Amino acid sequence: MSKLIIPEAYSPALDKLTTETAIRKIKREFQRNLAFELKLHRASAPLFVLAGTGINDDLNGVERAVQFPIKDMGNQIAQVVHSLAKWKRMELAHLGIPAGAGIYTDMNAIRADEELDNLHSIYVDQWDWECTITQQDRNLDFLKKTVRRIYSAVRRTEAFIQEEYPALTTFLPEEITFVHSEDLEVKYPTLTAKEREDKVTKEYGAVFLIGIGGKLPISGQPHDGRAPDYDDWSTPTTDGHIGLNGDILIYNPVLKHSFELSSMGIRVDKAALLRQLQERNATDRLNLKFHKALMNDELPLSIGGGVGQSRLCMLLLHKAHIGEVQASIWPDDMASACEKAGIELL
Repeated sequence: MSKLIIPEAYSPALDKLTTETAIRKIKREFQRNLAFELKLHRASAPLFVLAGTGINDDLNGVERAVQFPIKDMGNQIAQVVHSLAKWKRMELAHLGIPAGAGIYTDMNAIRADEELDNLHSIYVDQWDWECTITQQDRNLDFLKKTVRRIYSAVRRTEAFIQEEYPALTTFLPEEITFVHSEDLEVKYPTLTAKEREDKVTKEYGAVFLIGIGGKLPISGQPHDGRAPDYDDWSTPTTDGHIGLNGDILIYNPVLKHSFELSSMGIRVDKAALLRQLQERNATDRLNLKFHKALMNDELPLSIGGGVGQSRLCMLLLHKAHIGEVQASIWPDDMASACEKAGIELL
């Protein structure tokens, strides 16, 4: 419970019953806005995939997947998804989605190794989306254009929910600011990655931090972990920067800290996949189903990511804990401390 933040004199803007209604309204409104901005079609998604195919998201490479044997399939092992980062790209090919359009779906995951705090739960729900692109789209300008469209969908949803519930004030800036992770490390070389995020989001309100996964110039470490086989975090871009991916970060006025709303990026092509697998000593993955399909040109070039459903609701409803907008399991001491502070967990 050491990471739990208790805001001073916290009082929720909406009671629990009203919150439940507001959650439904936010989810309905945002997915409509997101689908409009990115030309997305609704798709059905799996809760689990077969182990050993390379389809599941490996996150930072150390998280355990929740898994079980399937009796009628010779006890093959199924894994509850960590995310749908690679499955979506296969689905673009399966559905024949042309360049300029894409899919979105509800992603529900269980992350048993998550460290629980105000933002993190073992239950993860997000809108996963993926768009087919062309080779000419694999550049920084296209990435930024896509980020601005997503941010526009977030701001329209904020305006909608504030009109529905006047007790909620709008706080998102009109524009999102783009910052390279290399530049942020140079500016704050003595701070941790999360401390740097706090600084930059407090300054700008909303930031897209570009290039997460590749080694930074001073520390020689990535700003944050990324698997080597979905986002492209290694392609050179401008002025010594690398990476065609990043995170949408918002300054959370309730917690007074940076708040990650979305992780996204242009996905690896064959060259980037090979480069990143070699850097992580993971070229053995080239024998897996997903990686073979990519290397055999069976998958389209794409851009994609996820937007946290509970996180968006938490942010726009001015909540102090993600447990105020989703039903999950929390340590007894955390639940007790939240109750004493007026943080009403569902």
